[in-house]
Amino acid sequence: MSIDITREFLDNLEEEILAGKKENYQEFINDSHPADIAEIVDKIDEEAAEILFRSLENELGAEVLMEIDEDLRAKFLEGYNGQEIASELIENLDSDDAADLINELPSDQRREVLDNIEDEQQALDIARLLIYPEGTAGSLMGTELIKVYDTWRVLQCVKEMRKQAEEIERVHAIYVIDANNKLLGTLSLKKLLTTSTKTPISEVYSSKVQYVEINTEAEEVANYMQKYDLVVVPVVDPIGHLVGRITIDDVVDFIRDEAKEDYNLASGLTDEVEEDDTILAITRARLPWLLIGLFGGLLAASVIGRYEVDIEIIPQMAFFIPLIAAMGGNVGVQSSAIIVQGLANQSLSGGTVTRLMKELGVATVNASILAAIVIGSSLFLGYSMALALTVAVALFAVIIVAALIGTFVPLILNKYKIDPALATGPFITTLNDIIGLFLYFQIGRLILA
Repeated sequence: MSIDITREFLDNLEEEILAGKKENYQEFINDSHPADIAEIVDKIDEEAAEILFRSLENELGAEVLMEIDEDLRAKFLEGYNGQEIASELIENLDSDDAADLINELPSDQRREVLDNIEDEQQALDIARLLIYPEGTAGSLMGTELIKVYDTWRVLQCVKEMRKQAEEIERVHAIYVIDANNKLLGTLSLKKLLTTSTKTPISEVYSSKVQYVEINTEAEEVANYMQKYDLVVVPVVDPIGHLVGRITIDDVVDFIRDEAKEDYNLASGLTDEVEEDDTILAITRARLPWLLIGLFGGLLAASVIGRYEVDIEIIPQMAFFIPLIAAMGGNVGVQSSAIIVQGLANQSLSGGTVTRLMKELGVATVNASILAAIVIGSSLFLGYSMALALTVAVALFAVIIVAALIGTFVPLILNKYKIDPALATGPFITTLNDIIGLFLYFQIGRLILA
């Protein structure tokens, strides 16, 4: 059901929780979706939130835990020992979520949790997932899946599937493997239901199956699933053995985290920050880029200082400094944003030279129009033709250069495995400010001298 989470509702719920009136809200909590409960937990007082969380049954509590804010989750986990985490939380989670949760624990507690998992196979599966590098298919996948052998007949297949399904909450697909656990294909539920029980599986399964390898980058997995509209994709090792599956919810979580990281980079933040973080944490995330901006501003000031005599001769040149700096920054960010988006979803066509030529064409058209507007506006405002021409030519040059920088920089960063989102932030703006002002004054010397 959908919950209307108003401030009044949250205040009343907090009062009941802190007053120990569990009977007033228990039925409501039991009937709610874990995501709705997690939203409530994130919004109420921390003390009330922990009481509410502790009141949940283990299975529901484990699901809610994975939905709440990471910082709040860490605080809740401080109240658990390794044995409690294993029995009350880990054993009620899919292997991929369990591995993510264990990864968030202090290193000395991870071993304790793994040692206290009663199901040895589950502990082994989770331990294997922990060794895969973050940002790969292996780190996203879970090991819960339905698999059948190609040598089985339909009747045996159905019996075995029932046994396997008892340990799995959701059945997304049926995978067919050989005696060596190599992925052969998928089995349609429709064919399974409409085929004679004596028919060998080898005659009814489909060998057309999309899969990813275990070391595939998570971003490639996301693009792959988007391209083929997949809700689940099997994961194989380098020699084709079936080792797990990745579901769409895992990919959505990854995309959301990546988008947040890119937004932070584009906004000039070095770390992931939340509004409820401490002043020191927020300052540490913002200060590095502010220092870069300060250094860039000092360089821009030194560029202006070099042309102090020119400004004294023609003071009106100073009036257009903000225009030149702003247009260079805007054009650079526009160009870099398009390139970064294309790199993210792998939709860029052609090579580097092709992209540069296209952006150059767009920049030329835009620069011509804007330069013409500047000339007309400057003359209308009473400035000399020489000054109007200086500003127009400088603006044209700045737009061209900014577009090329905005295109070239993210491509170079991507080539060297640096997040290209970095190019849409203060870095590109500061660079264009400095270059733009240098071009402006140099062109002014040539035309106004």
